[in-house]
This record gives sequence, structure tokens and C-alpha cells, in this order.
Amino acid sequence: MGATKTDHFTERQNQLAMLAKAIAHPARIAILDYLIKVDSCICGDIVNELPLAQATISQHLKELKNAGLIKGDIEGNAICYCIDENTWKKFQDILNALFDGYTPKTQSCC
Repeated sequence: MGATKTDHFTERQNQLAMLAKAIAHPARIAILDYLIKVDSCICGDIVNELPLAQATISQHLKELKNAGLIKGDIEGNAICYCIDENTWKKFQDILNALFDGYTPKTQSCC
């Protein structure tokens, strides 16, 4: 069996791509903004905050949760979502390493 395309890249590159893909939708950014603002929330609160259907928000929450950016705890009939601090810090560190790796040259290439 041949190597997958991800085998050609470092673990950091694959992690960054996966996390970037998870936030690559304005609705997911809005969800993350809201979770940061309130520090936790129940799914119904997000539905009231964003101009999207419950099913659409649930799908976006699923993508964010699968990437590990958020976590959710069942509280009765609802799920309370919040930022996953460990993954959030890891994502921040990976992004910082990417941006810190660039040093502007005295002459632009373009």
C-alpha cells in the first residue's frame, strides 16, 4: 500500500492544516468568538446568537469538536460547549511558530 499525501509532511504541518481547516468557515469563527466571549454555553444559546439553523450549527460544532478545538459536556437534555484549552494552546503555539519563523528580508521578492 502506498503512502498517503499526509505522510510527506511533518506532524506539525499536518496538525496545522487540520486545525486551520476546522476554523476555515466564518460560522465556525463566529461560534469560537461566542464561546470565548461567554466562556461556556449551551447549544441553544449559539442558535439564538447566530443566524443559522440548529442543524447547521450542530454540524459546525461537530467539526470543531472533531478537531479538538472545543469540548462538550452533557447537561440534562443539552450539551454545554467550551473551548478546549489544551488544543487551543497547541494551535496557538503552532501558529506562533509559523509566524515567528518568518523574518522579513531587506528586499522584497515581488
